Amino acid sequence: MNDYSPLSSVLLEVNTAKGLPNEHYIDPIVFDEEKRSVLFSNWSGIGFGKDIPEAGDAKPVDFLGMPILLVRDQNGNVGVFQNTCRHRGMILVDKSRKIRGAIRCPYHSWCYGLNGELRATPHVGGPGQSTHEAVDMDKLGLIKIRSHVWRDVVFVNISGNAPEFEESHKELLERWTEFEQPIYHGGEISTFKLELATNWKLAVENFCESYHLPWVHPGLNSYSRLEDHYNIEQPGHYSGQGTLVYRQLSDAEGRKLPDFSNLSRQWGEGAEYVAVYPNVLLGVQRDHSFAIVLEPKDYGNTVEHIEIYYANAEEDTPEHDGLRALNAQLWKTVFEEDVFVVEGMQKGRHGEFFDGGRFSPVMDGPTHNFHHWVATQIENGRTL
Repeated sequence: MNDYSPLSSVLLEVNTAKGLPNEHYIDPIVFDEEKRSVLFSNWSGIGFGKDIPEAGDAKPVDFLGMPILLVRDQNGNVGVFQNTCRHRGMILVDKSRKIRGAIRCPYHSWCYGLNGELRATPHVGGPGQSTHEAVDMDKLGLIKIRSHVWRDVVFVNISGNAPEFEESHKELLERWTEFEQPIYHGGEISTFKLELATNWKLAVENFCESYHLPWVHPGLNSYSRLEDHYNIEQPGHYSGQGTLVYRQLSDAEGRKLPDFSNLSRQWGEGAEYVAVYPNVLLGVQRDHSFAIVLEPKDYGNTVEHIEIYYANAEEDTPEHDGLRALNAQLWKTVFEEDVFVVEGMQKGRHGEFFDGGRFSPVMDGPTHNFHHWVATQIENGRTL
């Protein structure tokens, strides 16, 4: 238990609540507390399936200092393991590569299968003796991290204590059930990242709401106005915004990107943008979607990993290369317009007399929803 500001004022209704206190943005000790109570205890995004597309592909990930390895097995499934040899704790894979045969520790050559099973322990019983009765190979496979892949995002629950992913996000899965169909990454032009001098939560808060559109996104607001948006709130799970006037791109020949299959009328001009707590931001439109994984580096620095997906594979629709490039550039512009906001709020949190701020009961519901959820996770962690 620490002596930081109580969170009772954050847990009030939106009309009277305050936001999270400053230390939740600028204090390394609180950042470490949130690492355990918020990010490790829930389903956090750490990567994308598209980065390990084929059997044997492996990618190491550093998640808040924890070494993790993403692996695609021979059945096409994604496995997530602690990237640490069970012998002397050596890092197994230090850069993305194709695993040919086995995951081999570079220190003493202990070898693991793509499913994490320990397969070989050379000389463990002495020269030429590759077994020993004290070394139970069945119990020394790689530590498997609980994981789930949805919309190509690889989610993990480090603590192992969260409800099943399908239970945790049942409402959102039902809300977007029409989009449960194959998605295809848009290629190199559709992947980019932003390095932000801000706390990861401020990126979530900004994404949640449309209140800032008239001043921060004048181009977008010129046709998708503030009054064309609505709030999305599912207390305890997710929040965000939707628009009623999504406008498809078209090229000089009048071509448009293909739609996802069998969508209902609401998606003709509708689109939704949701923060999946804690650190994944998703958007769905009739002809493309995107996913953002926020990688917290420390209390004041975050990397946004942004990927854009379509209803058809890039190699099957070369005639749409120009549209995909234009779409990616438009989204990149929108996301870059938010940089000064999230970095400015981070600087503002060093104002010693800032008390967490207030919420507009009408416009800030999604952001308050997120604050309330974070505070609840922290309070739960403090009672354990």
